[in-house]
Amino acid sequence: MIVQKLRAKPVNPKALTGRIEVIAGCMFSGKSEELIRRLRRAKIAQQKVAIFKPVIDDRYSKEEIVSHSALKIASKVVSHSSEILEKSQHAEVVGIDEAQFFDNGIVDVCEALANDGKRVIVAGLDLDYRGKPFGAMPFLLAIADEVLKTQAVCMKSGLPATRTQRLTESDQLVLIGHTNIYEARHRAFFEPPKD
Repeated sequence: MIVQKLRAKPVNPKALTGRIEVIAGCMFSGKSEELIRRLRRAKIAQQKVAIFKPVIDDRYSKEEIVSHSALKIASKVVSHSSEILEKSQHAEVVGIDEAQFFDNGIVDVCEALANDGKRVIVAGLDLDYRGKPFGAMPFLLAIADEVLKTQAVCMKSGLPATRTQRLTESDQLVLIGHTNIYEARHRAFFEPPKD
């Protein structure tokens, strides 16, 4: 029975080589660093790579993905997830940073890319400053073939951190910043905003 199933023809042969890898975690946990590492390895392997980031993320560079540890890789800036499909037709590997800032169409875009035989590597915050699932990330985690959950170091205790603590009083869901506005926290030291 198992042998017969293994010999069955796939419904979509291109999807045999496609996959979705999601790198998720709190701020300062090395998500972008891991994304850059994987994309650099793909380039070393001489694979065609297309790299994207949302237009909203201009903290360190407008046209590069930059980690908090200053690693950089050139990227294309897009304002809508549909642009990724248009601009990655010839790529074998597609990298996407800060996925939580994209529209919900990012989920269908990643599925379409993987079903077309592409390796899709996506990085983003899994939780927002309130400790709630952020944007399309929970859906990306659900459809991923591989998930890496990264951890930072809690700035209060030194324990592994999985939450992003906002240090300002703003109630905006999206507030771009780094150590001037956020720090990593262990769940025991996380202080969600009061409703």
